[in-house]
Amino acid sequence: MKKILLCAALFLLSTNYIFSQEVVNKGRISGYMFGDYYYNLSRDADIKGLSNVANGGEKDMNGIQLRRIYFAYDYDISETFSTRFRLEADQSALTSNGKVGVFVKDAYLKWKNIFKGSDLIFGISPTPAFGVSEGVWGNRFLEKTIMDLRGIVSSRDLAIALKGKIDSDGILKYWLMIGDGTGNKPEMDKYKRFYAHIQYSPIKQFTATLYADLKARPNINDPASTTNPPATISNNDLTYALFLGYKEKDAYSFGVEGFLNTRQNGMIRGTEVKDKSGMGLSAFASYNFSKELAAVGRFDYYDPNKDSDVKGDSRNWFIISLNYKPDEKVIISPNVIIETYESIPNGRSIDASITPRITLFYSFL
Repeated sequence: MKKILLCAALFLLSTNYIFSQEVVNKGRISGYMFGDYYYNLSRDADIKGLSNVANGGEKDMNGIQLRRIYFAYDYDISETFSTRFRLEADQSALTSNGKVGVFVKDAYLKWKNIFKGSDLIFGISPTPAFGVSEGVWGNRFLEKTIMDLRGIVSSRDLAIALKGKIDSDGILKYWLMIGDGTGNKPEMDKYKRFYAHIQYSPIKQFTATLYADLKARPNINDPASTTNPPATISNNDLTYALFLGYKEKDAYSFGVEGFLNTRQNGMIRGTEVKDKSGMGLSAFASYNFSKELAAVGRFDYYDPNKDSDVKGDSRNWFIISLNYKPDEKVIISPNVIIETYESIPNGRSIDASITPRITLFYSFL
């Protein structure tokens, strides 16, 4: 009888151990896809010669495009460690024979609660630049947020990050990161990018963030130097951003995001040297008429060089969309993108770029 009871106890302990391991060691597959049927209704004849164009392409060009496909696998190694591996495919990353390419978007290990309230992340992982604003925007399938759209900061970096709560309630959160500064590409030099981010959320619906980063770059020769070899000066990139957003789930949302991006000694004219500074401002809003139907609008202003002597490079960007949700994981969106351009220095005005689209988004878990 004792042997039977002992065997039964061992069996229960082993099954409980197996069950607990199955709960902890849980893998999840997820992903999403979005693409459009688009038609370039209007384009200026000289648009190919313009810089900082977000809505490009030739007039009357139309077709079906897949702008993003995600496939991710998340795995909980234990209660302390978790991992993510994510692949991305899109029409802007092609293989050598011109087919849609696939690359590694995320590949990181997270050490949860390395100290109370904070996680350590190592690998290819999201940067702190616009994750919060993108969440409040909530329409990534329509377009990237402004800093991502204009290439100010990459959405990913090969980095070490520390993020967590400053207070026990999570009203204040922080995110620090040191990365290669190369996005998803391998390290090519010794210079790094340093990121810092503070998030303030006094209530569930409202959030504010402050962001800054320093991208170290090699020094450049000072054109005013008379020594041999010439003296050098800094040429680093500095970025600052502020975001304010409010989101009432399944009802409405709105937000404002602004940034300033400066390259030290980025403008050289003869022996005169000064910083080159650009700025951007984005404002968006959405309203849900019902659970299935929402209207979305957004306006961006971008000037890559605020210097008074530099003209013809500022851009105004608009999107208007009607989002129809026939299923919890499917969205169909008729929308239109409009980009207008500052007149070029010779005084010629540039026709606006106008692209109507029907966008399809779906996700799976």
